[in-house]
Amino acid sequence: MSVVDQTGARASTRHRRSEALPPLVSLLLAGVAGWVMDLGHPDVNLWPLTLVGASLMIFAARGLSVPFSLLVGALGGFSYYGIHIWWLTVYLGPVPWIALTIAQTAFFALGFVLLTLAWRWVPALWPTPVGRVGMVPTVLASIWLLRESISAVWPSGGFNWARLAHSQSETPLTHLVAWVGPGVFSFILAWLAAGAVALWLEYRLARASRAVLALGIVTTLVVWPAFPTPISDHLRVAAIQGNADAGLFAQYERGDNLRDHHRVTQRLYGEDVDVVVWPENASDIDPLRDDMAAAVADEVVREMAAPLVVGAITRSGDETFNSVLLWEEDGRGGSGATDQYDKIHPVPFAEYLPWRDLIYPLAPDLFDLVPRDYSFGSRDTVFSIDEHTAGIAICYDIVDDAIFAQMMDEGADIIFAPTNNADFGRTDQSVQQLAIARLRAVELGRSVVNISTVGTSAVITPDGDTLDQLPTYTEGYMIESVPIATHSTPAALWGKQLEWWLMALGLSALAIAGFARRQWLN
Repeated sequence: MSVVDQTGARASTRHRRSEALPPLVSLLLAGVAGWVMDLGHPDVNLWPLTLVGASLMIFAARGLSVPFSLLVGALGGFSYYGIHIWWLTVYLGPVPWIALTIAQTAFFALGFVLLTLAWRWVPALWPTPVGRVGMVPTVLASIWLLRESISAVWPSGGFNWARLAHSQSETPLTHLVAWVGPGVFSFILAWLAAGAVALWLEYRLARASRAVLALGIVTTLVVWPAFPTPISDHLRVAAIQGNADAGLFAQYERGDNLRDHHRVTQRLYGEDVDVVVWPENASDIDPLRDDMAAAVADEVVREMAAPLVVGAITRSGDETFNSVLLWEEDGRGGSGATDQYDKIHPVPFAEYLPWRDLIYPLAPDLFDLVPRDYSFGSRDTVFSIDEHTAGIAICYDIVDDAIFAQMMDEGADIIFAPTNNADFGRTDQSVQQLAIARLRAVELGRSVVNISTVGTSAVITPDGDTLDQLPTYTEGYMIESVPIATHSTPAALWGKQLEWWLMALGLSALAIAGFARRQWLN
């Protein structure tokens, strides 16, 4: 780069800094942006506001010092996650909510610092309108994707909730997830948000030109064809919502959950179905070790003339598992469990306590909420039902990309998602979870039967439509001929690889821009 170019780059940097927001305005903007981002998620579901909030958040990162950027990012992250997961406080109190919010706030703040550095370094390396409107948003979106991806898996399995993608489960952009997967879908949304900011700042371009460019990009994404979802067969499914009082602090008698789901299922005896699906923890007595619970499962299988998929807590030696059992005729005139899925990734600080010996003494009253540690399952993730292959995802599994990659590799052509939402009351947690399930259906091109103890329960088709849904906190059932699909979506084939490439691109561009800036300053 020539001396003139270096001087121009430095002048450009000084000019951008002069346009930086006052510190208090940046703080206020980030706090408001977190709240606005949440408004796009269920149950308010004003989905454009998530993009507006993301734009405000990205704009707030401009022109800050690194220490102040950390503070502004922390406020923005706390605003977003603190509001979004407020449902944790309903029965569990404020401590788990504060702990999880602070953990996610830390990731958000670190990612926010990288956004600030990208605003500082990247425009100087690509000081043209194409660079500022094209490359800068790409790097900013890659950083957003990087932060979401790391916090999704680390530490202890991470917390893969509240992705930007999760706000777009019923929008004109939803179909894109079948092409790229949820991670890259978040990248596209962050790129739109960052691009809107970059276009607004690009005063060298006429307003009409900026408007046409923005309209053209959005129109292209909206009219981009949905990936075709050919249906090869149907499976007639009966899904039962028992309205069981199955929460952590529920005052129920042993067997109440089992009786609640049994009572609803008895109304359906004689119906022509291929499979009956009960939620997670629907049998609060392990039918593998209790004759009464086994007898109930036997009766359901006999009277419905169909297999039963039932959630239960099981044991094997000294190990305890959160399991789903396939209970069906055994070919010898009786019935029993012919297959079993044990939750592969139990939820940390809910289903097991990481580093129990180390951290339990720090807050014994709090950690008594996790009295036992579920073991990590090692079985496959699918059941064979009536010549079809059902993938099984228990509750929080719904956000685990690795679980779904595994079940697709194992041939899943329909997905059962039994869950228990009783710990979160009448909050928006269950509709947030259903939104994620809907995205999974579109992403993978598979119908999803999301069945909960208390709701929100629904049957979602491969194109994201709701085939049936039950009201929350009401016992009931859904009987539907659920579409079966066997095709592979682009998201299932290469979505994760594309995610890695985009993160590498963003980090490389940021590193090159930072190195170049350092050379100029020297």
